[in-house]
Amino acid sequence: MTKFGVGQSVLRREDDRLLRGEGNFVDDAQVAGLAFGYVVRSPFGHARILDIDISDAQESDGVLAIYTAKELRAAGLGAIPNDARPPTKPGTKFEERQQYPLAEEKVRYVGDPIAFVVGETYDQARDAGELVYVDFEDLPANCDTKAAINGPLVHDGVVGNIAFDWQSGDQTATEEAFSKATKIVELEVINNRVVLNAIETRGAVGQYNADDDKMTLTCGNQMPNPVRNALAKHVFKIENEKLRVITDDVGGSFGGKNQPYPEYALVLQAARDLNRSVKWISQRAEAFVSDYHGRDNVTRGQLAFDENHQIVGLRVHTYASLGAYVASGGPVSPTGGIVMISNTYRIPAIYVNVQAVYTNTVPTAPYRGAGRPEAIYLIERLLDRSAQELGVDRVELRRQNAIPLNDFPYASPAGMTYDDADILGMIDQATQLASWSSFADRRQHAKSNGRLRGIGMSNYIERCGGGAGLSEGAQMIFNEDGSVDVLSGSMSNGQGHETAFSQIVHQKLGLPFNKIRIIEGDTDRINSGTGTGGSWSIPMGGGAIAMAADDVIAKGKKIAADKLEAAESDLEFSNGQYIVAGTDIAISLPDVIAVMHSDPNLSLNADVRFTPKHYTFPYGCHICEVEIDADTGEVEVLSYVAAHDFGFALNPSLLAGQVHGGVAQGVGQAVFEHTAYDETGQLLSGSLMDYNLPRASDMPNFVFSNIALTETFVNQFGIKGCGEAGATGSPPAVINAIVDALQDFNINHVDMPATPETIWRLMNNA
Repeated sequence: MTKFGVGQSVLRREDDRLLRGEGNFVDDAQVAGLAFGYVVRSPFGHARILDIDISDAQESDGVLAIYTAKELRAAGLGAIPNDARPPTKPGTKFEERQQYPLAEEKVRYVGDPIAFVVGETYDQARDAGELVYVDFEDLPANCDTKAAINGPLVHDGVVGNIAFDWQSGDQTATEEAFSKATKIVELEVINNRVVLNAIETRGAVGQYNADDDKMTLTCGNQMPNPVRNALAKHVFKIENEKLRVITDDVGGSFGGKNQPYPEYALVLQAARDLNRSVKWISQRAEAFVSDYHGRDNVTRGQLAFDENHQIVGLRVHTYASLGAYVASGGPVSPTGGIVMISNTYRIPAIYVNVQAVYTNTVPTAPYRGAGRPEAIYLIERLLDRSAQELGVDRVELRRQNAIPLNDFPYASPAGMTYDDADILGMIDQATQLASWSSFADRRQHAKSNGRLRGIGMSNYIERCGGGAGLSEGAQMIFNEDGSVDVLSGSMSNGQGHETAFSQIVHQKLGLPFNKIRIIEGDTDRINSGTGTGGSWSIPMGGGAIAMAADDVIAKGKKIAADKLEAAESDLEFSNGQYIVAGTDIAISLPDVIAVMHSDPNLSLNADVRFTPKHYTFPYGCHICEVEIDADTGEVEVLSYVAAHDFGFALNPSLLAGQVHGGVAQGVGQAVFEHTAYDETGQLLSGSLMDYNLPRASDMPNFVFSNIALTETFVNQFGIKGCGEAGATGSPPAVINAIVDALQDFNINHVDMPATPETIWRLMNNA
């Protein structure tokens, strides 16, 4: 059993069918009478809609229906809801502007949906969509995050385009700390806007059953139940039971598919009106202007030091672009990650001010890490800059200000209490793995070959695993053939839940994998799932499955005791068997299942809910080494060390894969990826010809280690969570390495993405 139990690098169960092309993604949905949808989108960044003429489109072959905002308003459809409303500064209010499924009076970004055409085939729907005539009055656009408060208004009546003005921390204590500081170091950083770019584009299939007046939405997402709840309550204004959301295989999400989108409402409304199924699948170019974007912050941070180089205060001001509307969860990233702003350091006084602004761009939403990468990037770049200005070693500055092990649990002034973390021990592990002490020799060797070599470090700690009242459910239903259906409210998006959850069931119950079926993504069967996010699937969802298994074992003892004619207290459960202690008398779980099915009064089935008492706090140290071509400015990432304390590793190979993928995304943001708009709101990087995703050849071989220096007791297995770690630690490590490589040019900062052109210009202007 240990070969396939927890702690083992079990091969993914999912991969056999996926590699054989037997996956079931949204576009694989084939239902009778399927029609196809096409979205007519705005070509303008900001414009008034004077008229929409659909007469020619209606005469086009195969057209079944055409929707504009007028038809949806008559049907009573509401806006796409926002589920995050941060408290604003005294004297201010949240100027919430939500997006309706179709724009009516104005379009506010390139890609804003205007009309929805349904045809017998996709080509017919698209051809008709191109005949929809929209008369626009072009308006000035506002696409600069920092300058948005002085730019043209995206929404009338929103002064300075400020959606909300939010603060955190103790401003008085922070100002006092700064007044007494002997050194203040300041840095402005840009956390560049990025595009989701999941391997599977978004899609949706809407169905309607007139007999029970019920709609069904099939789409790829991380949170089927919350998506169902939001669409039912706010968009269609119906009971949850009247809408079913189904999610099967999902080709990546990274937070971008968490929430409801306009297209989901469109296919459902069309299916209800036409009484037939309607499918919409995003084209790759369409995804650039229809999927919510990530990041897009401009932040000025200041660190205050005393005469001993001890940090005494941190002051932060951020402009965060929400895009043209408040997406569902849009405010989460600029505010939610601030609780981790002090990172792994003792900072006694912190004050943060976030001004979220509207711009004529695609709305932004949580993207892998949802605010933690933005916060960690700022503090880790500030520490490197501080080491430069103070004239001290950057590793020693981190050591000196790190939270010592005996200070845990540590109450941060940013509002979070950390579990144990051996920060100094992790720095030691990472620097040893990266051969930090011999870097000077490698730098000199590179210099002799005309290359600029640099090394960079970043520490990180984040909150994961649930907490704050979040919970997840699990059910176990035993079938007559001895198999078990395990229903989880989590939702895999490629992380390998089928494998990881099966390992837990196998470890607990001793059942082979072919007797375990993991079921996710059906709101009719799983009515209260929380979904996937914040690295809580395995700690929280897996914790629920472990609890359900314990419940099964306890129920099975009664049946086994009766069958073995023994007292329950004399029974032990091990390796899938109930054994009378001190004897070889036993009965297997499959035999107990058979007994259960022979008597309708017996049941092993379990239905539990796990609510973690607190967050988990994985932490780590990343070290990146780069070389830069002095003639072209091209960056090559030579080596990368990611040392972590994730606690217990349920499946070490799945864990490593999560970290590798996250690091690749972080390196992509740091060096390659950027979403660029011009002054009129036109997206200049609207395809993979213009938007530079990293390739496998751009990545080094990663050195990854999970060293459990501390424990967590939040869940049964001591798992901390790993999903955001790579994307959180990598951007500052990479940029710190690049700045280090440019030290001879007295270049103190490089904004992301550090493209060859950016670096070449900096070197030539130095």
